[in-house]
Amino acid sequence: MKKILFTLAIISSIIATAQNKSILIMNGVAHIGNDSVIQNSLIGIRDGKIVEVIDASKAKVETGNYEEKINAIGKHIYPGFIAPNSTLGLIEIEAVRATRDQSEIGTTLPNIRSLIAYNTDSKIIPTVRSNGILLAQVTPRGGIISGTSSIMMLDGWNWEDAVYKVDDGIHINWPKIISRKLIDEDGGVYGPYEKNKEYVKQINDLKKLFDDGKAYNETEIKEEKNLRLEAMKGLFDGTKTLFIHSDNVKEIVEAVNFAKQYQLKRVAIVGGKDSWMVTDLLKQNNISVVVARVHSLPEHPEEDIDASYKLPYLLQKAGVLFCLNNEGDMETMGTRNLPFMAGTAAAYGLTKEQALKSITLSTAKILGIDKTTGSIETGKDANLFISTGDALDMRTNNVEMAFIKGKSIDLNNEQKELYIKYKTKYGLK
Repeated sequence: MKKILFTLAIISSIIATAQNKSILIMNGVAHIGNDSVIQNSLIGIRDGKIVEVIDASKAKVETGNYEEKINAIGKHIYPGFIAPNSTLGLIEIEAVRATRDQSEIGTTLPNIRSLIAYNTDSKIIPTVRSNGILLAQVTPRGGIISGTSSIMMLDGWNWEDAVYKVDDGIHINWPKIISRKLIDEDGGVYGPYEKNKEYVKQINDLKKLFDDGKAYNETEIKEEKNLRLEAMKGLFDGTKTLFIHSDNVKEIVEAVNFAKQYQLKRVAIVGGKDSWMVTDLLKQNNISVVVARVHSLPEHPEEDIDASYKLPYLLQKAGVLFCLNNEGDMETMGTRNLPFMAGTAAAYGLTKEQALKSITLSTAKILGIDKTTGSIETGKDANLFISTGDALDMRTNNVEMAFIKGKSIDLNNEQKELYIKYKTKYGLK
């Protein structure tokens, strides 16, 4: 028994090495991620890239050109799931302050980068990728401007190894017009609703910062380097996305008008529980929504109890680009439930492939990485996995193999070790 556990402990610490063999995955049901499905597929991987995706019932492939062959008959192949707006790798134990590195002191910190705080040794990361989540947008929290997120691969020795896209966007927590203060943090007790007396000042401060940032980045010769304003350059040239965290309909409208005022090219609303009320505005301005946790209560007491479940369908029906995220209580470890949130959305209006798209290709589009990942298509990075069952169903999701850039990823984790340990202890089969 001790030998088994020792072996597992060693295995669970292994970091994947670069792909050194060409791989052909045969006979599986391939869910491409763009609404299409190939019932009998052939997927070729070489040098970390997908080199061919073929319907075996319509065409043939020279299997001898591949060094390793994987028979996935009766199994499902999916593009790697992507978790946006996540504190994965920034928080280990929420109750222990020393393990929380998601926020810094201050209120307007566009230059704070989550990238360098990302902890590749987190024990939570292996539990998340066991459910098919292979990439995450690691996002800072707190303040009015939290900082800059980056997209990380859930495998690597350090953040330099793991980074997939550096500094993809800046995050604003849009000031609330009306809010409730938490008066007992331990008990989660809130006071009455109150008008935010600082709202106008907070918005004016935001506008001044953006005015300064635009002027600074339009100036070729700078007498003094300003790190906060330097970080904002990508918002004005379209290389970074502005992620505006807001749920209330009035605040969303004001946030959209704010983005229009500064002619920002890439904007997304994060949360957006009331976004279904302003879909025309969002669509007209090409603004996407990173939908709040589907497994949550409604924003307003008068709403249907299943309002959060139906929100993805309402956005899909209106033609608004959206994806799903898991922000909220215990969000880091709960990131593993992202595929099951997509499954719930499928039960409330979306088709299964639309639900899959909301955690793969649509997420990649919103994060600006859809040219290289998010679907199983020729030329893209080989970020995919094989499951024996429906990956959006917690009863049948069983990820057997996973690849990030063609590297075979270790799917062991501490929870699986404990399962084997106590199954053996009590003599269970």
